[in-house]
Amino acid sequence: MQITSFEDYKKQYQKSVEQPELFWSEIAQHFTWHKPWEKVVEWDFKIPAVKWFIKAALNITENCIDRHLKDNANKTAFIFEPNNPNEDAQKITYAQLSEQVNKLANALKKMGIKKNDKVCIYLPMIPDAIYAMLACARIGAIHTVVFGGFSAKSLTDRINDCECKLVITSDGSYRGSKTIPMKDTVDEALQYCKSVAHVLVTKRTGQSINMLNSRDIYWDTIVPQQSNTCAPEYVDSEHPLFILYTSGSTGKPKGVVHTTGGYMVYTAYTFLNVFQFKHSNIFWCTADIGWVTGHSYVVYAPLLNAATSVVFEGTPAYPNPSRFWQIIDKHNVSHFYTAPTAIRSLMSSGLDYITPYKLNSIQVLGSVGEPINEEAWHWYNKHVGKERCPIVDTWWQTETGGIMISPIAAITPTKPGYATLPLPGIQPILVDEKGNELYGSNIEGNLCIKFPWPGMIRTTYGDHERCRTTYFATYANLYFTGDGCKRDKDNYYRITGRVDDVINVSGHRIGTAELESAINTHPSIVESAVVAFPHDIKGQGIYAYCVVLESNRQKYEQITKEILKTITKEIGPIAKPDKIQLVTNLPKTRSGKIMRRILRKIAEGEISNLGDTSTLLDPLIVNEIIAGRK
Repeated sequence: MQITSFEDYKKQYQKSVEQPELFWSEIAQHFTWHKPWEKVVEWDFKIPAVKWFIKAALNITENCIDRHLKDNANKTAFIFEPNNPNEDAQKITYAQLSEQVNKLANALKKMGIKKNDKVCIYLPMIPDAIYAMLACARIGAIHTVVFGGFSAKSLTDRINDCECKLVITSDGSYRGSKTIPMKDTVDEALQYCKSVAHVLVTKRTGQSINMLNSRDIYWDTIVPQQSNTCAPEYVDSEHPLFILYTSGSTGKPKGVVHTTGGYMVYTAYTFLNVFQFKHSNIFWCTADIGWVTGHSYVVYAPLLNAATSVVFEGTPAYPNPSRFWQIIDKHNVSHFYTAPTAIRSLMSSGLDYITPYKLNSIQVLGSVGEPINEEAWHWYNKHVGKERCPIVDTWWQTETGGIMISPIAAITPTKPGYATLPLPGIQPILVDEKGNELYGSNIEGNLCIKFPWPGMIRTTYGDHERCRTTYFATYANLYFTGDGCKRDKDNYYRITGRVDDVINVSGHRIGTAELESAINTHPSIVESAVVAFPHDIKGQGIYAYCVVLESNRQKYEQITKEILKTITKEIGPIAKPDKIQLVTNLPKTRSGKIMRRILRKIAEGEISNLGDTSTLLDPLIVNEIIAGRK
């Protein structure tokens, strides 16, 4: 299953395109299935309808845990590194993981959770969060993990959309020097959620919290008493494994649905090959499980490959910017997978924080969340990899389930700024605005995929039409990624960024419509327009243009503070704009359409290249906005 050379890659890629059913069937045979598939794939991008390993039955936790117990029961599955560096790290073996997952699975059943029920997980990056995901999968329940930095309003929206019966949370969480009251956020959210019957609360900080007798249950009063054996619930290959919410081009977050069999096969395959992972390696993906990177490359893919991986509760700069490098040396991490945002932030801290560390255990470096800029790539290569470690600059999305375009470590020749070549099974094409395929090299267009892959999105929960219109309606018979892309003379792919109304902030996708909706709730704001602009650390920053009532135009400081407070409450602190400009109007066409292209150019500082403004209802407004640019 593991690619061994560049020639082998080309051979495997050709086979995956010419004989996709045979290719994926052979890959899938490396896993444990309760019932084999009758057909490998059925698909129709018009509907869209995609099915993989049809009528097969399995349980993903058998593949993540049970099948490893014979030979690897005492192998470390996870090394938990707490937020506080003075708190001891914790090692969890596969046998211990099995025991904890089974106990929690039995506790879930005791609380009335059964196959197909939805469970919301709102936890910090602690082992209990991983146990929760796997326990849901053990009994056929569907988990939806919500990032611990999201607000009560965001939590409410996600719980209500999929009608969760249970929320699993903690009393609080540690985030750098802060203690965050997670249970209080859950209590606030649940005032508006009718579907939740119980809240399971694990103790992390020990802070005082409110507990409702009829609803709330402490983890330590129910889980430890359960049996450590729980028979797996076998599900159809297309049974939903999880729903993960991501921002879209409308205000309502969309629940991306991933199913069990295809996601399992694809994430495990990509992990093994992109990172060229070996049994004795120590893998560390720094992502939170609230994002798809955490799902795929903190939890599922490493466990499917019987890997040992680090789970980190803290932040890269706490208690100082040497924390990553200290952990790598401490645990002899061989594979390190992080975001360009983190790399740029640590770059800006200077070399004094990294030079004291050996980092000689590192074999492979990875980048995820957004394209890595060349300056960061070279710094990463020189100061972390010591110019001896391959960098895999991976491109993929929440919707793809796993890595799609990436170098294969130490096999694919790399090029700074390029995701390089598609993995076997992935057939990318570039198209123009009309959907015509662009052939050859040295071209730029919109990135689409023309053939299904096992890990791809199946639907958006409760709204299949939204799935169709977002991903499959723009260009006929193609999956549209929403990204622009260049293909160079070597047929290498370079992602140029979003072409839709989604901003990629530190690898987190935030919909402009969601932001504008929150801003527009302010009583002094008539309307708003949000665009992205280049940011040295985050990759993309958020620039908000806000039309303010004439009577309040002198209250800039007060209004901007209130807008930031509103966005923190409605969405979360990660969505706060970097720049807010109060304006008297927005550049609009005579039909009322906001010309975001112009606003984006102004935010980027390209005021000499605004294009034709003669079609605007009031061309003079552009000069006014330029004069007030932040």
